[in-house]
Amino acid sequence: MSDSGDTTTGTTTNSTTEKPNIAALAERLTSIVGKENVYLDEPMSAHTTFAVGGPADIYVVPDTLSRVRVIIDACREFMCDYFIIGRGSDLLVSDAGYRGVIIGMADALDDLMVEGERIIAQAGVTLFDAAEMACALSLTGMEFACGIPGSVGGAAFMNAGAYDGCMSDIIESVKALTPAGNIITLTNEELEFGYRASRISREGLVALEVTFLLQEGDEAAIRAKMNDFTERRNAKQPLELPSAGSTFKRPEGHFAGKLIMDAGLQGYRVGGAEVSTMHAGFVVNVGGASAADVHAVIEHVQAEVLRHFGVTLEPEVRFLGE
Repeated sequence: MSDSGDTTTGTTTNSTTEKPNIAALAERLTSIVGKENVYLDEPMSAHTTFAVGGPADIYVVPDTLSRVRVIIDACREFMCDYFIIGRGSDLLVSDAGYRGVIIGMADALDDLMVEGERIIAQAGVTLFDAAEMACALSLTGMEFACGIPGSVGGAAFMNAGAYDGCMSDIIESVKALTPAGNIITLTNEELEFGYRASRISREGLVALEVTFLLQEGDEAAIRAKMNDFTERRNAKQPLELPSAGSTFKRPEGHFAGKLIMDAGLQGYRVGGAEVSTMHAGFVVNVGGASAADVHAVIEHVQAEVLRHFGVTLEPEVRFLGE
């Protein structure tokens, strides 16, 4: 099971050693989205569920879908790297931060529409809100996603899932922005979903809008199922502490959490980062953790599991920054 569902799309635009003019780019972005949506030296600890991470040169909030492309065009014009995030639930940003522009999709792009059995959600909508709307409309199929701490854009990006359900089961189509600046609509089949992967992640696309195709159901039954998932999650996962959800992908034929537990690593700590004593599949911030602490714990767990069992654990968490 994975609890990660957030997006991240990154692009490097500056292949030279010349530093972009951040001040001038900030002025350009301000002219596009307004001063209230442009932040300089913004701590990424405020935008990730790990609650760690140094400052981004610029953090910008697109207030409409159309402005995402305009923001990216400005970054390219100024030869400045950019990275797109949703709710930061699957992301570890370095203590040095990010030299470039972070585009925060989940801060404004949160419109939801309904057409029969379809829910159409902008990329920044939380999975919780989408699942709640589905329940209120007696639409079934999305119950598994009610506790995944991410946005629908990020969930489509990585085919997020939990409790034997995943995005590929319910996504009908995704409207996406290509690296060339074109807006395309991809069907479920064209999205080429895989385990924690999709064509969006493989080709560096930006999910703008997701259409879910659900089925008519009974609201009480849907609510009961969501409540059951929530209770199970609360009982087994360290939700009271900052984390990125499941830290590692499920290795074929194994469960990451069991391998980590069997290696005797529960409670292993570096600084403020710890392998959860409640669920070994989670690395948590028990207080004051740095990104370096988290990274050190992840590397130690990988080395020990490989030493004990010959299994390589691949992080589900993505790393960003210097």
